[in-house]
Amino acid sequence: MTRFIKNLILLAIAVVLVPLSVANRHTVSLALNPFDPQDPRLTIPDIPLFWIIFASLGCGIIVGGIGSWAKQGRWRKEARVKRREADKWHKEADQLRELTTDGQGSSTTASLPRPGNRTAA
Repeated sequence: MTRFIKNLILLAIAVVLVPLSVANRHTVSLALNPFDPQDPRLTIPDIPLFWIIFASLGCGIIVGGIGSWAKQGRWRKEARVKRREADKWHKEADQLRELTTDGQGSSTTASLPRPGNRTAA
């Protein structure tokens, strides 16, 4: 089901992006200097407009991903701490299990009597 939803979303994105790239094939100059757009040092000449659109979308996705990753740092740290604590407790339980059983698998410690077997005092 997840694969189907993923493919459906990717299909919807492709339906939007393909006509966008076909409609914006003409070349433009990208001026990076807002005060002097004619400055040749900060102008990228003759790029298709859809490349600029796709590059800006890609930069937005990357910046959003970095922001999301940075915001979730606290939860990742907490998960690491809990994982280490769980590993410690599992290791301690394994050590105690080894101490309470001998080589044949029988318990070396005395056990409590069954609840139904009471002796009269």
